[in-house]
Amino acid sequence: MKEEHKYDDIINLEHPISKVHKQMSLENRSAQFAPFAALVGYEEAVKETERVTENRVEINEELRNRLDEKIYILQSKIKEQPEVNITYFVPDNKKKGGKYQSITGKIKQIDDDNKLIVLKNDIEIPINEIINISGEIVEIV
Repeated sequence: MKEEHKYDDIINLEHPISKVHKQMSLENRSAQFAPFAALVGYEEAVKETERVTENRVEINEELRNRLDEKIYILQSKIKEQPEVNITYFVPDNKKKGGKYQSITGKIKQIDDDNKLIVLKNDIEIPINEIINISGEIVEIV
């Protein structure tokens, strides 16, 4: 005697095909099982929070005076376009802090009005963000 199961009456029926709606492609059917990001941008926000920034170093009066002397020397030798290495703070656009960056280049101009050192490749460095200037021409200070 054959044992009866709950769905025996429909188990072998043919799969119904709609006469009104086009059958969904295999690709579209599988897409409904793709991962769902309920919080759009969450992963990027977590990465941004994890990103480390540095605090700006407070420059004491002695260091400020030495930097001013070096800038004065550079100003007097500006026609020679001296090559220097400048370390300066770059504030972060998204969160508190920033990073220190060093760049080597020839000085094109010292803009006293805007408090900038302009390198030959037109990179502008805010004088108030500089913590070190080194190079042959300023090593005596």
